Amino acid sequence: MRHKRNIQKLGRNKSQRKSLIKNLAISFFQNKKITTTEARAKHLRRIVERLITIAKSQDLTSIRRINKFLNQPSTTKIVKDMGLRYRERNGGYTQIIKKGNRKGDAGETVILQLTT
Repeated sequence: MRHKRNIQKLGRNKSQRKSLIKNLAISFFQNKKITTTEARAKHLRRIVERLITIAKSQDLTSIRRINKFLNQPSTTKIVKDMGLRYRERNGGYTQIIKKGNRKGDAGETVILQLTT
């Protein structure tokens, strides 16, 4: 039975998956939008929305928690600013827009971007 197992493996082991998500999150916060596969975008959306929710409290503990995950001070500052931007919103900071299939392997690609 698979009760409460909601980890998407994305075809990688744990360390590679952690590195992939971390790099996707850094790219997303720096560019405000990213094009990737649907499975990666759905997994990344959970992480990104959680980080923005943490950033809404604007205290030292939350900044350290964000920096622990991203490990990049410039990106941590961007996330902190997004926390101020979405202070009144109770979630739903990102949206997934379907783009179509990739040419090489027909993988479903999507655009993950911030909502306005």
